[in-house]
Amino acid sequence: MSVASLHLPDLTGPDARVVVPAPDAGPGNWAGAASATYADGAVLLTYRVRRPLTEGRGVTTVVARATDGVHFEQVCEVHRDDFVAESFERPVVVRRPDGGWRLYLSCATPGSKHWWVEALDANTLEGLPTGRRTVALAGDAGPRGVAVKDPVVVVDDEGRWHLWICEHPLDEPGHEDRMTTAYATSDDGLVWHRQGTVLAPRPGEWDARGARVSAVLSLAPLVVLYDGRPRAEDNWHETTGVARATDPAAGPASPLAADADAPVQRSPHSDGALRYVTTARLPDGSVRFYAERARPDGAHDLVTVLQPAP
Repeated sequence: MSVASLHLPDLTGPDARVVVPAPDAGPGNWAGAASATYADGAVLLTYRVRRPLTEGRGVTTVVARATDGVHFEQVCEVHRDDFVAESFERPVVVRRPDGGWRLYLSCATPGSKHWWVEALDANTLEGLPTGRRTVALAGDAGPRGVAVKDPVVVVDDEGRWHLWICEHPLDEPGHEDRMTTAYATSDDGLVWHRQGTVLAPRPGEWDARGARVSAVLSLAPLVVLYDGRPRAEDNWHETTGVARATDPAAGPASPLAADADAPVQRSPHSDGALRYVTTARLPDGSVRFYAERARPDGAHDLVTVLQPAP
């Protein structure tokens, strides 16, 4: 698929199919925050299951597999209590260059607005829950620190690791929901070198309160999907747009700017959330898009749309 044909299909209409329903009815019951990849003849989908605040927020991370990209069967599950985390958010599963697997987990520090990212390594997907643990991104829990979560990880053909990470500044109590995206590189996916902020909110726009990369459609030139919100009150109800490199010569390190010609998508239901959009590129050139989408009762389902090959 050429870069020119890359776009965000309609994830709000009847073509979107539910692949993982919310765990229950009503607000706060959400299946989503997913990442997707294609490997070994199937789509691998990694997502968190969330309950309302009164029931503990993000409680588990699931890795599931579907040969058709729609009907998923669980491969393994990780529980937040095993990490002494108050909540889970967006996970990522990546095949390492050596053939093994790595699962990145977004973990909330109990009693704090701080988040960190922990990595689990195993030779098989089934072995991830008991795999080797490494704190890959610690963030800074201090009063002027930063929370880090919701990683997007790409390993290029030369074995170089690329990361887009959501950062929440902790310097203003009550305003920790603000978010920007930073870019980092690594030789092994465990020790990361931050290169700087590449996507930030735009005053007066739909992403004025936060801008978080959720998927990389192309590395060269750099094209990403991202979600954001205009106000603090819209936390957890983000909508999705497209951003592109402002300096294509900089490669993956390029700063990003919103694509003004790409319409922003939101759910037509309840809180309007259409967020954490992710993609899996299939061997025939088609692409499956997955998104966490609000439904009329306030719950969020995980849905998919297939974008055919041109």
